[in-house]
Amino acid sequence: MLMPRVTIGLCIVLLSLLLPQVSRAAPDHMHDTSRRLYNRVMEEFKHRDYEAAIAGFRLFIELHSQSSLAANAQYWIGECQFRMRRYNDAVDSFHHVLTHYPLSPKLPASTLKLAQAYTKLGDHGKARSMFSRVLDRFPDSSEAEIARKAIASLEEKQGQDFAQSE
Repeated sequence: MLMPRVTIGLCIVLLSLLLPQVSRAAPDHMHDTSRRLYNRVMEEFKHRDYEAAIAGFRLFIELHSQSSLAANAQYWIGECQFRMRRYNDAVDSFHHVLTHYPLSPKLPASTLKLAQAYTKLGDHGKARSMFSRVLDRFPDSSEAEIARKAIASLEEKQGQDFAQSE
């Protein structure tokens, strides 16, 4: 009778020693799994299968909402919608990045794409506001140069519209 208790006790001690290693390995495994799924969905995007990419990125967010790639997945959903000319949906998706992932490296790109989607929708006031936000918050980004040109284009267009209305 004493032998099984010693064996069980020994197993418990061994497990307690191994559990910290298992718990450290689990996040790495989870990261590898999330990275593989993310990369697979990006392949759908690259092949211009935007519906499949949207579904894949949504699944990714559902399964890996705490991943550092979740904001990227949300951004790419918006990019798919933008490319499919679903600008209202794209606005929602890019806005989601801004509101739910405030520390994401995708903020400059999301803000710029939000402005571009507003431009496509003909809402030049909101577009200009978002282009200005890019300049204010991310002045040294590559998106800032695009925003500067877009603002100049909007101003030129408004000047032409004003001249034609006279």
